[in-house]
Parts: sequence; C-alpha cells; structure tokens
Amino acid sequence: MKQHCALKHGIFKEFLAEFLGTFVLVLFGCGSVAQTVLSRNTLGESLTIHLGFTTGLMMGVYVAGGVSGGHLNPAVSLAMVILGKLKIWKFPIYVIAQFLGAFAGAAGVFGLYYDAFMDFTSGILSVTGINATAHIFASYPGRHLTVLGGFVDQVIGTGMLVLCILAITDGKNIGAPKGVEPLAIGLIILGISVSMGMNCGYPLNPARDLGPRLFTAVAGWGMEVFSTADYWWWIPVAGPLIGGITGAVVYFLLIELHHSDHSEQTHQEPEEEEDEEEEEDSSLKDKYEMITMS
Repeated sequence: MKQHCALKHGIFKEFLAEFLGTFVLVLFGCGSVAQTVLSRNTLGESLTIHLGFTTGLMMGVYVAGGVSGGHLNPAVSLAMVILGKLKIWKFPIYVIAQFLGAFAGAAGVFGLYYDAFMDFTSGILSVTGINATAHIFASYPGRHLTVLGGFVDQVIGTGMLVLCILAITDGKNIGAPKGVEPLAIGLIILGISVSMGMNCGYPLNPARDLGPRLFTAVAGWGMEVFSTADYWWWIPVAGPLIGGITGAVVYFLLIELHHSDHSEQTHQEPEEEEDEEEEEDSSLKDKYEMITMS
C-alpha cells in the first residue's frame, strides 16, 4: 500500500514538473513572438524570438529536469521510451502534462498582452491578413513550403534536436558538466532557429504547437487555425514524433551502441597493466634472490 502511494506521488510530481516546465517554455517563447508582433517589430525581431525560445527551453529544463528529466516535448519523451529510458506507461502522462502546460502558457501570454492584442487587432482575432495574430501561438508554413517539404523539415529538425540532447546527456560521451545541461540544450534550439527556421518557424514539439493552437481555437480565432494552409496543423504534430524516433535510432546505432566496445577496452587495459606489474614484481624478486644467493 505504501509502495503504491509512493508510486502515485512520484508520477504526480513528474506530471507537475512537465506541466510547469512546458508552461515556462511557451510563456517565454510565445511571449517573445507576441512582443515582436504586437509592437510591430519595434520591441523585437527574429533574433529576439530565437533567444526567447532558447531561454524558455533552458529555464523549463532547469525547472523540471531534476524531477522528470525535463522532456517538455512528446517527441523527446517518445525517444526516451524507444531507448528504454522512460517507462512506456509514463509516456501518456508526460504528454498530457506537456499539452496542458503549453495550453496554459499560451493562455498566460494572451492574458499578459490582452490589451495589446485588442489594440493591435481592434478586437478582431484573425488567422490570416495584415493584422493576423494566430501565428504568435502556433506555426504556419511559408508560402513556398509544400506539405511534404514541411513534414521533412519537422523530421530533420526534431531529429537533430533529439540526437543532440542524447549526446549532451550521455554519461559515456563528452556530455556537459553537471548543471550546465539545460544551457547546452537551449543552445541546440538557438542553433536550429538560426539555421532551420525559414520554412515554418521550427515548432519541433507537438505539445508546444498543438496546445497553443487549441487555445487560439477556443479563445476567439476559431477553427480556422486548423483548416488554414490545407490543414497544416498535423504536420508539426506527426513530423516531430517521427523525427524524435529517427534521432534516437541514429544516435543509438552510430554512437551509443559502440560504447560497449570502449568499456571493454578500458576494462582490458587495467588487466594488462596488472599483468605487466606482476611481471615486473617477479623479475625484481628473481634479481633479489640472485643477489642474496651470491
């Protein structure tokens, strides 16, 4: 009974950590977009948005990392399940917490800038047009982007995100100093944002995109947030999940799988050193005996 209660208490703590960490991510990230758009680029630009999401992810991982690992992303959680680093029964609990945290983060941004939204839009919340504001909360494709191109974009971007996260947190790799991992993970987002953000703004996270999109649907933008751009909404949901699996498999096959060879080699080296020491000891013993006999 006590063990069962402890288990329930443990998963509840992890749920709250993922919720709060994702809330922080979206509040900083979408907040930076809101400040840029609603000020008509007078208080922000592309780089400030990149820094907003970088800071949001970094702080979100600091908030949740010690309790749940700070996934903040269903694609990352799925990758951990694939690698056996997260129990599969925890996966839906993590995902629900992440979606709720992202939804709450979007609500926080809307509440924070409510007056600015009303001034910018004259009370008309639109998805497209000169005063569109839905893109503050969720991703929408560039005019040049096809459905296939968007899907590939999300698979590659999320694959790189997961692959680099695994490298940073791999204790048998170079890794990052203890306590600095969230900073290194934040820099991954900064790198992706300045190199892969042109197509659709690097959502890379089903919770971070769909949670705020659901918020906009109920907060006044309507169901157009799902139908716009040939029903684009599913691309930043499905693409990152496939990308997360791809990144996990690539890292496991090309890096993690070969750690065993290194460990065996390091295990053999001390044995060889011990043999050499024994030989030296025996030779010294022989010399000593020869001296004493003479």
